[in-house]
Amino acid sequence: MSDNIPAPAALEPGTYLLAVDAMGGDFAPDSVIDGLNIAAERHPTAKFLIFGIESALAEPLRRAKRLQGRVVIRPTSERIADDLKPTAALRLRDASMRRAIESVAAGEAAGVISAGNTGALLALTKIILKTMSGIDRPAMAAIGPSARGDVVMLDLGANMACDARNLIEFAVMGEAFARTVLGLPAPTIGLLNVGSEEMKGDEMRKRAAEALRASPIGSQFHGFVEGHDIAAGTVDVIVTDGFTGNIALKTGEGALKLVADLLKRVFTASIAAKLAYILARPGLNRLREWLDPRRYNGAVLLGLNGVVVKSHGGTDAEGFAHAVDVAMDMIVNRFNERIRDGLRQHANRETLAEHAEAVSRPEIAAG
Repeated sequence: MSDNIPAPAALEPGTYLLAVDAMGGDFAPDSVIDGLNIAAERHPTAKFLIFGIESALAEPLRRAKRLQGRVVIRPTSERIADDLKPTAALRLRDASMRRAIESVAAGEAAGVISAGNTGALLALTKIILKTMSGIDRPAMAAIGPSARGDVVMLDLGANMACDARNLIEFAVMGEAFARTVLGLPAPTIGLLNVGSEEMKGDEMRKRAAEALRASPIGSQFHGFVEGHDIAAGTVDVIVTDGFTGNIALKTGEGALKLVADLLKRVFTASIAAKLAYILARPGLNRLREWLDPRRYNGAVLLGLNGVVVKSHGGTDAEGFAHAVDVAMDMIVNRFNERIRDGLRQHANRETLAEHAEAVSRPEIAAG
C-alpha cells in the first residue's frame, strides 16, 4: 500500500493530495482508514498521504480496497494522545499529526485532516502553518442544522477571548466559508448577542457590528442575533467568540441527543406506541438522517496558510468520510483564495488592521 504518488506539481490536472493523521481519534486508525475508503468513492480525484504507525495501519489498509493505488504511507513513531497538553505535544517531532501538518507547510499536500487532540492541532497549525496575512487569529468553524437549512458558526473554541477585530475577521472568513461549502452566493451574517436590539450587548460587539455595517459585506450583515436564532436559521453565518460559541455548540449537541432519547422512549413505551412507530418510521428515518451528527462532522480552522479540518474524535468511518468531504470542498473550491479576496475588499477601503484598530479603541473611533 505504499504506492508512489507524484509530487503535487506532477499530479495529473484536477487531482488533489490530502494529508491524513491516521492516529488521531478514539477509534483510530480503523475509523480513519475506513472513512478514507468511503470518501475515495465520493472523490475520485483525491489521493491520500497517510501518516501513522505502520504496524497499526497494515490491517485496516488491507481491507480498504478502494484505496489501492491512491495512498502513500509515511511511517511515524509517535502519536499525540487525546489528553496530552499542547505544550507537550509540541515536543513530539515524529508525531503523525505534526508530520501531516508539515507536509502542508512544505507544499506537498493541499490540506490536512485529523480526528486527534484539538488543543494540539490548534497549537501545531498556528506554529507550523501560521495565520494568513491580515488575520490576527484563526477561528474554528462548523456547519449545523437549522429550520431553514444548514448554518455556519464560528468561533467554536479556538479563541476564548476576542476583540472587535477578531469578530470582524471571523465574519469575513465565515462568509467565504458559507459561499464555498454551502454554495450560497450572498450568505447573511449575524453577530451572536444577548438581544437583537442595537443597544444590547457589550462594547466589543457594538463596535464590531458598526464596522460590519460599513464594510464591503455590510449588505449581508443582519445585525445582532440571539441563541434561538441559531436553530431557527435566521442567518446563514453566526459569528461569536470561542467561549460562547463552544457553549452554544455543546448545548446544541446535547439538545439533539435529548430529542433522540425522548423519541426512543415515546415509541417504546407501549404496544400502541410501537405500532405508531411503524406508521411513523419513514418520517422518523428522514428526521434521523437530517439530524445525524455524522453529517455535520468536520470543523475547519479558518485563517491559516493551508486547509485544516478537525474531525470529531469519537466519530465512526461515515463521520470521518464527511470530514473528508469538507476538506475536499475547501481544496477544490480554493477556499483560502476566497478569504484573501475578502480581505482585499476590506483593504480597498482601508486595511483591515487599521479598521480593526479603530473599532477596538473607542477613542480612535470617536476621533
